[in-house]
Amino acid sequence: MTRPPQAPHQHQHQHQHQHPIGALPPGTGALALDTYRLTKRFGAFTALDSVDLKVAAGSVHALLGENGAGKSTLVKCVAGFQRAEEGSVLIDGREQAISNPVVARALGIGMVYQHFTLAPGMSVAENLLLAGGQVPGLIHWRDRRSELQRFIESTPFRLDLDARPAELAAGEKQKLELLKQLYLRPRLLILDEPTSVLTPQEANEVLGHVRELARQRLCTVLIITHKFREVMAFADAVTVLRRGQAVLHAEVGDTSPARLARAMMGETEACSNTAPDAAPHAAAGQPPRRALPAEAPVALEVQGLQAPGDRGLPAVHGLSLQVRAGEILGVAGVSGNGQRELVEALVGQRARTAGSVRVAGQPYLARREETRSLRVRSLPEEPLRNACVGELSVAQNMALRDFDQPPLSTHGWLRPRLWRQRARDWIAAYGVKTRSENAPIKSLSGGNVQRAVLARELAGDIQVLIAANPVFGLDFAAVREIHQRIVQVRERGGAVLLVSEDLDELLELADRVVVMSEGRIVYETPAASADRLELGAHMGGGAH
Repeated sequence: MTRPPQAPHQHQHQHQHQHPIGALPPGTGALALDTYRLTKRFGAFTALDSVDLKVAAGSVHALLGENGAGKSTLVKCVAGFQRAEEGSVLIDGREQAISNPVVARALGIGMVYQHFTLAPGMSVAENLLLAGGQVPGLIHWRDRRSELQRFIESTPFRLDLDARPAELAAGEKQKLELLKQLYLRPRLLILDEPTSVLTPQEANEVLGHVRELARQRLCTVLIITHKFREVMAFADAVTVLRRGQAVLHAEVGDTSPARLARAMMGETEACSNTAPDAAPHAAAGQPPRRALPAEAPVALEVQGLQAPGDRGLPAVHGLSLQVRAGEILGVAGVSGNGQRELVEALVGQRARTAGSVRVAGQPYLARREETRSLRVRSLPEEPLRNACVGELSVAQNMALRDFDQPPLSTHGWLRPRLWRQRARDWIAAYGVKTRSENAPIKSLSGGNVQRAVLARELAGDIQVLIAANPVFGLDFAAVREIHQRIVQVRERGGAVLLVSEDLDELLELADRVVVMSEGRIVYETPAASADRLELGAHMGGGAH
C-alpha cells in the first residue's frame, strides 16, 4: 500500500483550531500504523500469527474476519491492552513498545470498545472529563461546561451534558463513547463494531464524521466491522484476518463483498466467478426469494398483544402482525424497543396482559402440547439462558422437546440410549463441536450451543419458526449456515418470524420487513423494495 505524504503544517494548525480543548498528545494529525510479524499466543493457542498490517496516515482502514480470527487481539496489542510475544508495532515508521494503554494514549491512540464503558451514575459532561484520566481536584464547572459545549457543537452529535447514561438510548451511548475519544484528539482512532446498536442514519452519521476527520488528516481510523456495506462505503483499505493470519490486503476500490467473504471463509479466489459487485450472501449460495402465492394461508397471527417489561411497565403495546406460510417476516428495530419482550411473550417465557396469538387459526398460549401439535419452534438470542439447561448433557438438551414421546419413550419408560444415538447423528449433521454427546451443554462455545439448539428446533416438519437475533455473536461460517437453514424452513412452507437488530440480515433474508419502535409496529415494507434510510427513520422514532 502506498502511504500518502505527511500532512502539511496548515493541517496541524487547522486541527488545533477545530479542537480547542483536551490534552494535546505529542505530535498532531493523523499517524501511520504498521505491524511487523506481530505474534500473540495464549498458551498453546496462537491468536496472531506473524501479522503484517499497513494503515496509511489519514485513511480509514477496515479489519474483517470471523470471530476468533484475531481482530480484537490485534487492536488490543496496538492499544496496549496486550503484549505480543514477537514482532513490532510501528508508529509513523518508528518502533514503539506499547506496554499499556497509558503509553498508547501518550502516542495519540484512542479506542472505542464494542461494549459500553460509561460511568452510569455520572453525567455526559462528567464522563467526557473522566475520559482523559487526569481530573483536577477542583473543577471550575462554568468554564469546563462552556468548553465541553463548544466541543460537542464541533461534532454532528447533540447530547445533553446533564443527561446520565441510564437516560440515553443505545445509539446515544455509542455516540458518547466516540465523543470521549474525540475529546482527547486521537491521532489513531480504533473502533470496535461501532455501529452495532445504531440505526442506518446514525451509522452513516458516525462513520461519515470519522471519515471526514481522516480526510482532513486529523486522525487515522482503524475499524473492526462485520458489515460489508460499511467497508465499501466508508473505508479506503481493508485487511481480512483468518485464524490469526492476514490473508488479504486490498484497496476498497479494488475488491468486492464477494471477494472479502471468500477470504474470510478461506475459499480460493478461483472457486467463484461471482460478479465483482455481488452481495456476499449471493456468493454463499442463498436461494433467491420466490414469489409468495396470493392464497398462502396465515400461519402466525398476533392481535393486540400487550406484554410487560422486566420492571412491570408495558413494553409491548397492542402489537398486531401476520406471517403467512412460506414467508419470512423480518422485525427491525434498535435494541430496547420491545423486541425481546415480544419474542418471550410469543414463546411462553413472559406473561401476556392483553391480545391473542393464533397459529394456523388455533389459539396458541405456548404450552408444551400446543407447541408440539401446532409445530412451533424457536431460536432465541441467548440459547444457553433461554433454550437449554446448562448442567444437562448435549443429548439431554437435544431431547427436551420429545423425551417423553415415542420412540424416545415407550410405555412410560424413558430410553436415554436412543437420546444419545440421535444426538450423535445431529452432532455430525450440524457440525457441533463437543467432546461427546454426554458433555454438559454449558461447556460448549456459544456457536456450538446455537448449533445444538438449531438441530433440536429444526427437526421434523415446522409450521412456525420464531427466531430472535439467531446469529448474534457467531462467526461468518456459522452465520451462513444458520441463514441457509432458516431459508430452508421457508422453502418447505414454514412461516418464519425473524427478529433482528441487524438490518443487513433482514434485507438479505426477509420477504417483508416491519419496524418496531417503542413497543409498536410503526412501518411495513416489502424487503425487495425497502429503502434503508426510510427504515432507519422509523427505527429511530423520527418518522412516526
